[in-house]
Amino acid sequence: MAKDKSGYIIAAAFIGPGTVTTASLAGANFGFHLVWALLFSIFATIVLQDMAARLGVATGKGLASAMKDMVSTPWLKMLFIALIVSAIGIGNAAYESGNLTGAAIGLDAFWEIGTGTWALILGALAIALLWTGSYSWIESVLVYLVFIMAGVFFVTLVVAKPDISLMFSQLLQPRLAADSITTILALIGTTIVPYNLFLHASLVAKSSQNSDKTNSDKSDAIKACRKQSATAISMGGLITLVVMATAMMAFFNQAATMDAGNMGEQLKPVLGDKAQWFFALGLFAAGLTSAITAPLAAAYAVCGALGLSDNMKSKGFRAVWLAIIVCGVAVAALGFKPLPAILFAQATNGLLLPIIAIFLLVVMNKSKALGDFKNTLWSNLAGVLVVSVVVGLGLYKLTSLFI
Repeated sequence: MAKDKSGYIIAAAFIGPGTVTTASLAGANFGFHLVWALLFSIFATIVLQDMAARLGVATGKGLASAMKDMVSTPWLKMLFIALIVSAIGIGNAAYESGNLTGAAIGLDAFWEIGTGTWALILGALAIALLWTGSYSWIESVLVYLVFIMAGVFFVTLVVAKPDISLMFSQLLQPRLAADSITTILALIGTTIVPYNLFLHASLVAKSSQNSDKTNSDKSDAIKACRKQSATAISMGGLITLVVMATAMMAFFNQAATMDAGNMGEQLKPVLGDKAQWFFALGLFAAGLTSAITAPLAAAYAVCGALGLSDNMKSKGFRAVWLAIIVCGVAVAALGFKPLPAILFAQATNGLLLPIIAIFLLVVMNKSKALGDFKNTLWSNLAGVLVVSVVVGLGLYKLTSLFI
């Protein structure tokens, strides 16, 4: 487990075009008043991903398999399968189109051949990488892209000369109002990604499938995984915060004119003529990481639910991720404007999260295969807190529509 980099893959998975777009809109519309939502999201992601990783280490199974095996009632088992296939399989096909579109927008700023053409090229690149079936190759590419993103967005913020005192003053004035709920849910939904729970559990499970492992070995593996995940997820949160800060400095209260295709253009007054290239490179890296991880996560989740092999070279596994990419490329190639769709998808993700989180909590308390690695009281309290906050925000959003 020491060489496993699954924590960084999770960071790569949640920092996509949706994160860049949502964080930019949050910074432009609300400055640092919504940073509290991002901090909560990072805390919640660490809590839930720790449960998913612990499940994978202790049982050698992914979340989808654990959910299905936990129940014996046929209709309930079918309900679990239907939920996973629809929410993760079909849902990821929709996210894939946004991932490819975001990366295509980034590349089109360097060489204008059309986002549709770039989406086809990127889809082919993702297919080629996943078709190798080499986890080490995929892992290395994703980790490098995460560090590229971090470098690009940090340089962008430094050049933008942030007003630290203004940021700090807004940070101490958190905002929760009807006009900000959609953005808050989007920030949560783009950080605590439900499909990452399936992905993390499956990746760790494949590294831990060894019947000879003692509880001591598993405990050590869990500690190492927990430390790495907390570091990687915090790094991802810091990248999101940097994007928010850059957007705040560039166009605070001017977000009405923003679009995913011209955000880099609007940074010119702050960063100069190379602004769009900086933003485009970051958007490309963000889009490509998610374009690879979304179909990979869907394949693990759907194959686990349907009882198919999760071998990366198996026909069923390849068929699932290939279908996700093809659907994503088809929609992205149509050239739709991604900004409203991305924000809506992330907000919807925030509403779907508590359902998956509740199932995870149940598995972490009821699964006999966990043994000594079931949730502790503190893990359960943290999990309940996360679910309660997200449900509360969702209900607040719904009630605000009728008041």
